[in-house]
Amino acid sequence: MGHLEKLDSGRRAYYGDLHNHSASGGTSDGQCTLQGWIDGMKELGMDFATILDHKQVRHMYLPEWDDGTFIGGTEPGTNISDANAENKGIHYNMIFADPKPLEMLLETFSEYEYEGGWDGHFIYPDFTRARMCELIRFIKENGGFFVLPHPKQIMNAKEPLEYFFEDEIGFEVVYRDLHDELTKSGYELWCELLALGKRLFATAGEDRHLNPSCDALTTVYAEEKKASSYISRFRVGDFVCGAVGIKMAIGDTSMGGVCEFAGKTLEIFVGDFHKSVKVNNHTYKMLLINDNGIVREEKINPDAENFFEYDVENCKFYRVEIFDETENLRIAIGNPIWNI
Repeated sequence: MGHLEKLDSGRRAYYGDLHNHSASGGTSDGQCTLQGWIDGMKELGMDFATILDHKQVRHMYLPEWDDGTFIGGTEPGTNISDANAENKGIHYNMIFADPKPLEMLLETFSEYEYEGGWDGHFIYPDFTRARMCELIRFIKENGGFFVLPHPKQIMNAKEPLEYFFEDEIGFEVVYRDLHDELTKSGYELWCELLALGKRLFATAGEDRHLNPSCDALTTVYAEEKKASSYISRFRVGDFVCGAVGIKMAIGDTSMGGVCEFAGKTLEIFVGDFHKSVKVNNHTYKMLLINDNGIVREEKINPDAENFFEYDVENCKFYRVEIFDETENLRIAIGNPIWNI
């Protein structure tokens, strides 16, 4: 497992919520204060929470805000329209380690009518599809991470491509919890888009606006407990939608990446189960999946480090899922590696 050891040297597993809200005053509508989040996460064994309060950035300036405990950003909404479609409503998450690039975005895109300052508010503007893609590229170019959350909650388009804007963005597959109907529909939609050749990163988000919970965790292997360290992995898709550690490499390419498969070996690590998904007497399995379906199935010991190595085939991508066999429940989704 030499490539995996080299690629992940100096990193450890961090667990957190990639989509939630707080009671931070102003236009926030969460019910838990930042201090409540800090206290609750300690009890649950969570390392971070991404706080995306609506129509403001003030939460990122409060004295309780702690880099690494919190990741910042905001969740606007918009109606998307173009010449070929009726208006389609969506929400979208703009995630940044620091408020300054987010404020620069809000000022650059004057449609937000941002008032400026730490307590300034903004509106939810309507965008054309082209303008939305410009926004996504701006976020990428300025160190942020864009996620399309709960895609089936607001937009109910018939064609999967209506939900696609750009490659290499987050696509919320697990929503609220592992059993939720929107999780099921989001996962199916993500699989349809993968089959169409789109490179989207599966994400999870609890988003209940309440107290911290472990119902929709993200696992990321990062160098340190800092928002910028987490986001650097989110931006390239090297993280897990779920509460199990998964590492995967083909040659020198990690999850989320693109490389030529020919003549290379696929290496996989599964371990670092979060306590929320590790149940005594339950059995677990790993599924290795490519564009042709399930190609391998392996038993997993949740208390051990599980390593696997395979010769790769000429397919479009590989990815890994972890199942609790006892409950027949998908508990973690690793992001794909795509073939050139």
